[in-house]
Amino acid sequence: MRTAPTTDPLSALDLLTGDAQTFVSSVWASQVHVHQAEPERLTALLSLDDVDQLLTSTGLRTPALRMAIDGTVLPSSRFTRTATLAGVPMTGLVDARKALDLFDAGATVVLQGLHRCWPPLTALVRELEVALGHPCQANAYLTPPGSQGFARHADTHDVFVLQTHGHKVWEVQDAAGVRELRMEPGTSMYLPTGTPHAARTQDSASLHVTIGINQVTWRQVLGRAVDTALADPAFDAALPPGYPDDAKQFGAEAGERLGALAAALSQADPSAVAAAEIERFWTTRATVARGGLRDRLAMTSLADDTRLRRRPGSVCVLVDDGARLRVLLGDRELRMPARLAAAVAFVRESSELTPRDLEPWLDQESRRVLLRRLVVEGLLEVVD
Repeated sequence: MRTAPTTDPLSALDLLTGDAQTFVSSVWASQVHVHQAEPERLTALLSLDDVDQLLTSTGLRTPALRMAIDGTVLPSSRFTRTATLAGVPMTGLVDARKALDLFDAGATVVLQGLHRCWPPLTALVRELEVALGHPCQANAYLTPPGSQGFARHADTHDVFVLQTHGHKVWEVQDAAGVRELRMEPGTSMYLPTGTPHAARTQDSASLHVTIGINQVTWRQVLGRAVDTALADPAFDAALPPGYPDDAKQFGAEAGERLGALAAALSQADPSAVAAAEIERFWTTRATVARGGLRDRLAMTSLADDTRLRRRPGSVCVLVDDGARLRVLLGDRELRMPARLAAAVAFVRESSELTPRDLEPWLDQESRRVLLRRLVVEGLLEVVD
């Protein structure tokens, strides 16, 4: 059952179309919401020219692109080719001419996983993930005039739709009934999980971005707690021979195992379950590395007055394990002496700093070594 929202979804739409720092809570709701903002806020995320560049000039490969028409997903062989690079075969390369011909014939172009490769969406998705605590993704859909890419369907995750070019008419159904909505540049829409919808262009091509929220559920969290309890080798024992012929005995033995599992779960530490889930989230966020080459080159001249700052979207969680300090940096972890905890905490809380700012805790060489490492790992970047 979906819980009541702690923040109206319009607040989340403001996050997507305005100041991301204004959003501080979850957005789950049971109703579709539509919001209109300045078109420039959305076109800056992904414009028609941006899609042209991605499609024709970047060497896209499947599955980063797929195409669909009238509810049918087209086989990739219709818009891809093979090639060689330094003598090594390459498959699944998007053939821009074939893709554009299919677009002319009414096919929708779907760009998948743009949060992995398109900087404006990379930054937006990272901010959303940090605000929500749920993994997010970004796709884009370019549909020619008078066409429909996908039949009426419902997604298994919450979706924000951001219209960046042209117009598209959506038919959506929620608790309020079936509605027809016209999306135009600057329009955003929130679709809760399971909302039936379909969309079709009319007299103009349409480009919209979807931000999917892949919710972490209590079923998943508690399932992992049960899996931990079931790690006891006692549960690996085979069922007794002939159990299909003795339902009474089998039921009695099943009851014993269920009782043992219940006892194990009753002894589980809720704080440990919560800590494990939080660590699971923070350690599966991809590193934000844009600008890393420039930063590494700048490391040779790191001085006590060099200005550094937290890299936007970076993750830094400190875990004190007694003698060691664990520094969680998304998809990587550093282990440091516990005596560095105060210095690293200062770095984490500082939007901008210089090596000299760590003088209360570390000598000159030690603080340079620490900060160089944090730059290399992507937590910090050098300010020009």
